[in-house]
Amino acid sequence: MTIVRLGYVAMSMELKNASPSQTMTFTQFQKIKDREAAIRKLERIALSNLEHTLRLLKHNVFKEIHFYRLTSRLIPLANHEELPDWNYLKPLSEKLIEIGAYAREHNIRIDFHPDHFVVVNSPKTEVVRNSLKTLKMHYLLLKGMKIDPTHRCVLHVGGNYKETEKSLERFIDNWMDVPRAIQKMIMLENDDTSFTVDDTLYLCEKLEIPLVFDYHHHLAHHYNEKWEDKWDRIAATWKDSPLPIKMHISSPKSEREFRHHSDYVDVDMFFRYLKEIRGTVPEIHCMIEAKKKDEALFRLIEEIKHREDVEMIDGSSFYLK
Repeated sequence: MTIVRLGYVAMSMELKNASPSQTMTFTQFQKIKDREAAIRKLERIALSNLEHTLRLLKHNVFKEIHFYRLTSRLIPLANHEELPDWNYLKPLSEKLIEIGAYAREHNIRIDFHPDHFVVVNSPKTEVVRNSLKTLKMHYLLLKGMKIDPTHRCVLHVGGNYKETEKSLERFIDNWMDVPRAIQKMIMLENDDTSFTVDDTLYLCEKLEIPLVFDYHHHLAHHYNEKWEDKWDRIAATWKDSPLPIKMHISSPKSEREFRHHSDYVDVDMFFRYLKEIRGTVPEIHCMIEAKKKDEALFRLIEEIKHREDVEMIDGSSFYLK
């Protein structure tokens, strides 16, 4: 049997007034004439985001959820070019340690998925440089939590620039400039417009990076590839990871808006995937990328409970018979 654990992204629909993504624009920052006062305000916002993150983790423990994606917006303006002297980690260190300790105590898998502007294969040096700065921030946050950064950060391959092969090779070239510690943090995901499972698998096998299979993305962008024929190779990219294999699950908003995520997950669509991988891996973690966040997880679990091909473990986990 295969153990399946479900997780959700960043926000809770059930827990009120707990956004971990409160922000402050640089325009707002500039309007505060006293620069030190403006920085202190940034730090208060970041501390509030971290406090809400801890609340979310406690919510997850209560609901028996063991898998959670942290928002990448915990610290507003963390890498802004006008704030190079701001040591944002220092005032946040105690709260970061508390979050990491709680996650370890309750065996919660946490990771990140930086925004689309992190593009390792960009032909523009400045874009790559800024991407590395953002990845370093994620690395430092995990280290600040005393969480092993290995395979905690999902990336898309990047831009296609209408030249798939050249774009893949540029990723390889630029990858050589990524510090080894940050390389070890990265997982790659197939996307819905630019890089198929085949494309992503090419990089993952060549560079020894785990591949996070996005089933919805594959259905939207596959060029007649059968993902089932590649599953053993996808699973093999995780052979040296300290973490179980992970994938992304979401459902199309509609046939017309197929690439857009629905509010919830179609249980039949999900199990078409699970039936194919049953027994091939001992455990798999499935990140729900639905608009309704944890509410989508709760609804999916309620539907799964009535199936005869599962045995429930807890509030977010089950055995696939």
